[in-house]
Amino acid sequence: MPTPHAPRHVPRQLSRTCTAIVLGGLVAALPPAAVAHPATAPATAPAAVPSAAPAAEQPPDPPPPPLDVLERQPGMGDGLLFVGPQKNPGRAGPPGEEPPPEAGRGPQIVDDRGRPVWYHRIPKDEYVADFRVQEYRGEKVLTWWQGESDTAGLGEGVGYIADENYEIIATVRSPDPGQTIDLHEFRLTPEGTALVVSYQQRPYDLTPVGGPEDGDVIESVVWELDVATGEPLLEWRSLDHVPLTESDERPSGRAGTRPFDYLHANSVSLDTDGDLLVSAHGTSTVYKVDRRTGGIVWRLGGKKSDFRLGAGARTIAQHDVVAVGDGTYRMFDNQNMHSEGYESRVAWLRVDPRRGTAELTRQLVHPDRVSTAVTGGSQALPGGNTLVGWGSAGRVSEFDADGRLVFDAVFPEEYSSYRAYRQEWAGEPATAPEVRIDGASGDAHAVWNGATEVAGWRVLAGDAPDELRPVARERWDGLDTDVDLPAEAGDAAYVQAEALDADGDVIGASAVTGTGAVTGTGAGGSGAAGGSGAG
Repeated sequence: MPTPHAPRHVPRQLSRTCTAIVLGGLVAALPPAAVAHPATAPATAPAAVPSAAPAAEQPPDPPPPPLDVLERQPGMGDGLLFVGPQKNPGRAGPPGEEPPPEAGRGPQIVDDRGRPVWYHRIPKDEYVADFRVQEYRGEKVLTWWQGESDTAGLGEGVGYIADENYEIIATVRSPDPGQTIDLHEFRLTPEGTALVVSYQQRPYDLTPVGGPEDGDVIESVVWELDVATGEPLLEWRSLDHVPLTESDERPSGRAGTRPFDYLHANSVSLDTDGDLLVSAHGTSTVYKVDRRTGGIVWRLGGKKSDFRLGAGARTIAQHDVVAVGDGTYRMFDNQNMHSEGYESRVAWLRVDPRRGTAELTRQLVHPDRVSTAVTGGSQALPGGNTLVGWGSAGRVSEFDADGRLVFDAVFPEEYSSYRAYRQEWAGEPATAPEVRIDGASGDAHAVWNGATEVAGWRVLAGDAPDELRPVARERWDGLDTDVDLPAEAGDAAYVQAEALDADGDVIGASAVTGTGAVTGTGAGGSGAAGGSGAG
């Protein structure tokens, strides 16, 4: 049997293309690897501060809407949309066309019309994955993975947890200083732990799959980490349980000299009995793993499936596998390996361990027969709806319990989101609202990054800070709301913007700002992820 050796750090040039379309060769430097620990510094601190998110570059204006909404029908679920748009070279327009404008980078909360509610811009060469609402210590929190990735779809980064004020309260890092956490999973459990994946390169004998004896393999490692202490409670190494010969892949590069990413675990979740479900792209298999011993309980799909697959039950390179009860598992089934072609779907498979069978009980396919080369995910919503993030296809859809399309949106060309979610969230930013005057139009722009209760804006103007009076009012229209000011307010020396809730009550106000200033001064802004309200 091939013998593994000490792990080596994964280099930038690798053989797979699992998320090449999504990531496009993003490269950046992260803080040194460390254990998970509560944050002790604001999220806008420099990247060298290990407990805070890397410093975000703030654009002069809020980001453009990341979604073009094509369909909005009665029956949509409640909540906002959580996405992480990133450049996706695989979705470039026709030859000769001008490249599309750059969409906002970083985690974004948007509404059903595609209007941004919160935006945290990250450094240019970094990537965000799996942005969503989860629970930590009984409270709703925002979580996301952030770091660098290469064209092979292997990430090196950390997981962030932020509270309702958008302040980082915990940072999850690799427990091994020589390794990092990959982008494919950052899932919190009710026990206060995080399920994550790490890709680790090792010297390995690849002759069983046609490679060299002195080759290198990429081993998928699953960790369950205590968020508070960073201690690993479980470590599952694929080479201890899954041989190279299970892979549908083969070593690539001249004479198989590139690292062989044979498994490529792309999701980890909890089964209803507390065991782990590990989805692997390279074997098109779901592994049920004993959470105590690490042993494989059963395999669903792939070359060594423990179940006879019924009609339509075979998946290819599936992602985001979750248990839904009654022996049923929902997954995003790409039906493709590395390139578009066959239509992708969300599939529900019911397994019967006693009879050794697996049956397809339900599936969702987009009316446009969307084909997703890589990534993707789905989410069950209250009332029976299902939200689908089509990964590299750059689309987000929602279906009702009868399979009817009730929401559909696309990202700008060249952009996509690793996963997408619809969730309820009440954000109370630590920053104050801001106001600025557009020098060309004379309009006021009111911004309160992440404030979810704002229904409208009232702008006050006057010749002195203590002589302000209301001059205009406008309904909230996204993160940057344009308020048309009357002609008589054009010569005012000072302005202020007041944020109004649905009852018309003031819930926040900007600093009194001179009309010659670019932006308001705000208050308390240094402590919130995303920095100033403008971005």
